Amino acid sequence: MTEPTGFLAGLDAGHRTQLLSLAREVRYPSGTRIFDEGEPADAFWIIEEGAVALDVHVPGRVAPVIETLAPGDLLGWSWLFPPYEWHLGARTLSPVTARRCEAAAVLTRCEADPPFGYDLARAVGGVVGQRLKATRIRLLDLYGPHQGGAL
Repeated sequence: MTEPTGFLAGLDAGHRTQLLSLAREVRYPSGTRIFDEGEPADAFWIIEEGAVALDVHVPGRVAPVIETLAPGDLLGWSWLFPPYEWHLGARTLSPVTARRCEAAAVLTRCEADPPFGYDLARAVGGVVGQRLKATRIRLLDLYGPHQGGAL
């Protein structure tokens, strides 16, 4: 058996098993819009194969890609925090296989098993921190002052 990587590696082995028992495999072809910014966030995915682009809506422009997710990455954290709406959009860059978890089922398990909930919240919190940093860096790259230009 191979060691878990990415998001799943951050969970206790028993909690990882519990989480995966709530998941179902899904597949998306390349170019599929999984969700859009502002829509209700009622699920999350753990990517097994393929790549997913996270993007942000910018009026009058093509949505810039903020981060590209790969196997082992968590897709979606907005299901855990009010107002339970996606903060970014997501689209597949290649065929994707993932494990989809329904937020309601996971939240019910979190309430019934507080150590599971705490472990999951810590792991998701780590992802949130990484995503915020990546978003900041990408937006500075896109819209910040460029070297050689006037400040």
